[in-house]
Amino acid sequence: MKTLKYGIPMLGAALLAACGGGDTANGTLIDSPVLLATLTKAQFDGGPLTALSGKAKCDVKVVSLNYVTPGAKGESSNASGVLLLPSGADCTAAAPLVAYAKGTDVQKPRTLANPADGETYLLAAMYASQGYAVVATDYLGFAKSNYSYHPYLHADSEATSVIDSIRAARKAVLSQGASLNGKVMLTGYSQGGHASMAAHREIEKNLSSEINVVAGAHLAGPYNLSGSMKLTEAIAGYQFFVPYLVTAWQKIYGNLYSDVKTAFKAPYADGIESLLPSPTLNYTTLVTSGKLPGINGETPNQARDALFQSAFSSDILTNANNATFLAAKKNDLLDWTPKSQLMLCGGSGDPTVPPAVHQAVMKKAFDDKGLKNVTSVDVDPYIAATYGPVTLANAATYYGNYHGTYEPPFCHAQAKGLFDLVK
Repeated sequence: MKTLKYGIPMLGAALLAACGGGDTANGTLIDSPVLLATLTKAQFDGGPLTALSGKAKCDVKVVSLNYVTPGAKGESSNASGVLLLPSGADCTAAAPLVAYAKGTDVQKPRTLANPADGETYLLAAMYASQGYAVVATDYLGFAKSNYSYHPYLHADSEATSVIDSIRAARKAVLSQGASLNGKVMLTGYSQGGHASMAAHREIEKNLSSEINVVAGAHLAGPYNLSGSMKLTEAIAGYQFFVPYLVTAWQKIYGNLYSDVKTAFKAPYADGIESLLPSPTLNYTTLVTSGKLPGINGETPNQARDALFQSAFSSDILTNANNATFLAAKKNDLLDWTPKSQLMLCGGSGDPTVPPAVHQAVMKKAFDDKGLKNVTSVDVDPYIAATYGPVTLANAATYYGNYHGTYEPPFCHAQAKGLFDLVK
């Protein structure tokens, strides 16, 4: 669930109070949208994504957003994000809106409202330069959000962050002289696949008269969190994702542990509850600073054993009433029936969000309902053809880059293919 790289160069409570705090409708803009830059067609053509996205049709306006959205327990809060608008003489028609949820982020100051950000560039190249408007949330706890932490892999607050970004985008397009055609597509990668699926579920259950979702493409997401809790082998990146999840759910549910030292071992217990997301550290420096294990090349299992008390870990595996396992079940996404077109995408070689644990289980849950509007795509053949073959010498690099770098563009190309059919 690592923040996407792609190899491409890369407000506070007073504001909410001024806007009425909890009395202000969700999705209300706190600040006036700011046009940060306009990316030209020439900046996309010939770039690393052109073979997948096609030749750019539009320039892209990059607009910052800051909007009202509730916290994990319904508290008044806000989130920031970016609106990417197709522009230029050939791109004046009302645009379909793609709502995007980003991959796992450990850097608290980072915003997608940055034309140089790799994830923002991908969205601009793949969708906005092709005529789609795109809105992407930074989530609670990042960038301009005043929320005190990020409720990581908490389905309900992920959903509201995405849904309120759609509402904010609808308001912001007017200030930029653009218009939307009313059709909404949902997508997200990694953590964002979980978030976009959660938003898709919530909209179709409760908000279909407000938001016309015509398709969702959910990419490499951890939909079966309770199943992942029962894995005896730790996933790649375990030392980042699982402490993030456990400390976030502890803040939300309050019962995963009675004392942080009963869950985490020294020296990591000290400071772990406020570590992620970090105001100063990234994936590399979290390890090199000793805040998380990995500096000595620990395997995922070794990182797990260094972080967590053995009794805490073993109870998750063996106890059906374990609080962490039950929290995971609350955030599973296996329990709904989509009405619009839905695509699941991932790569079968993904060591971080294994499709056998998540994508395949999600597809089976849909198949068991007899659904005909759900497809599942494996992009591993494209990855292998582009970056393989895998050898003993390059396996560590290959699988280290698989989830965060190799897989995303191919899944986004699949998503765009679906969206092109319904836009």
